[in-house]
Amino acid sequence: MSEVILKAENISKQYRLGVVGTGTISHDLNRFWHKIRRKEDPYTKVGAVNDRSSQAKEEYVWALRDINFEVKKGEVLGIIGKNGAGKSTLLKILSRVTGPTMGSIKTKGRIASLLEVGTGFHPELTGRENIYLNGAILGMTKAEVNAKIDEIIEFSGCTMYVDTPVKRYSSGMRVRLAFAVAAHLEPEILVIDEVLAVGDAEFQKKAIGKMQDISQGEGRTVLFVSHNMAAVKSLCTRAIVLENGTTVFEGSTDQAVNFYLNLDNAEGSTSLRYFDQEYFEKQSFKIDYVGIKAETKNYKEPITREDRLVLETSINKETNEEIVVVFRFKDGDGNFIFVNNSNMGNVDMSFTGTKKTQMLLPDFFFNEGNFSIDLMITNGRKALFLEPDAIQFTIIQEEKSLGQWMGKSPGVLKPKFTWNAED
Repeated sequence: MSEVILKAENISKQYRLGVVGTGTISHDLNRFWHKIRRKEDPYTKVGAVNDRSSQAKEEYVWALRDINFEVKKGEVLGIIGKNGAGKSTLLKILSRVTGPTMGSIKTKGRIASLLEVGTGFHPELTGRENIYLNGAILGMTKAEVNAKIDEIIEFSGCTMYVDTPVKRYSSGMRVRLAFAVAAHLEPEILVIDEVLAVGDAEFQKKAIGKMQDISQGEGRTVLFVSHNMAAVKSLCTRAIVLENGTTVFEGSTDQAVNFYLNLDNAEGSTSLRYFDQEYFEKQSFKIDYVGIKAETKNYKEPITREDRLVLETSINKETNEEIVVVFRFKDGDGNFIFVNNSNMGNVDMSFTGTKKTQMLLPDFFFNEGNFSIDLMITNGRKALFLEPDAIQFTIIQEEKSLGQWMGKSPGVLKPKFTWNAED
């Protein structure tokens, strides 16, 4: 059985909102006395809400609350969650950048961390000088750096610019150099935040491969934070999901990614919309719902590029007046992609009663990303009803189809075509 190399016990981190300082010396002393006895802050108000989406009503907020997990030697742990979930705060605590308000971290061996672009780099120093500086910050001796500097420079791909001041580097070059130093430090634990998203496709491939070598070939531990679910599924052996500073799931990577993608579905799917019938008091028709899902899944399951999609509505009509159902597809920035309607599908909408319409979309059509759909009803001449952004959906890409590319391809559509090569 692999030994536990890192253990987090009841990690909590509290911040005071709006002001710096605690008020009085007596408050500071009282807080210190409670802290050394591992008690909660006596000045925290009961019932304080830890919700970043609402206006703060209390003086303090818990960025993390009662985080517990273990990581074994050679394991790659993914830490995922929405912005503001507490991921970066947790990594800073694990890296000893900041301390927890409560709880403790137990580790075996050195920890190297890459938390922000250019951490430890001085803009006026050259890349070579910053390798020594960054190595010292990460715990390397000069002899260790001398033994590995050629390998670090080659891996970073910055050979031509290594004697140029870092202030002239792009953010991608700084990340490549910082990762090369951290990865070749040979720590027992390597902590990586979202910074690899800055790198290009070639460097992403090298970085992912290096982290796999670190964990599998060298038996070292990696903690990896990313919003790129394909990279998480490809690299990590296990994952935890954070939400509002607490652990809401811990388990296999596939299960954790699915749980994360379905967080928005806890109170109802955004890809399924039921309408208040008061919307249609002055109309001769009523729309019950509109929704989009994978053909073989339900509305709360993630949609991948490999899925055929079904976009359906349920409409009740009091008269046989002809209507047209119009869908306007938009990307995550609100730009129109294309429009389709029931006339183009040769669907007869001059019925009375209730009917369910379905529009089928092929697999391998959308690129991965966020999309929304406007719903419009017309009589062929003018709009009778319009609901902008009636539903939203997200397309993800299975890691098996990524090949060597760990990022998102450009464009909103990514159709699959048949290729042939002939003599």
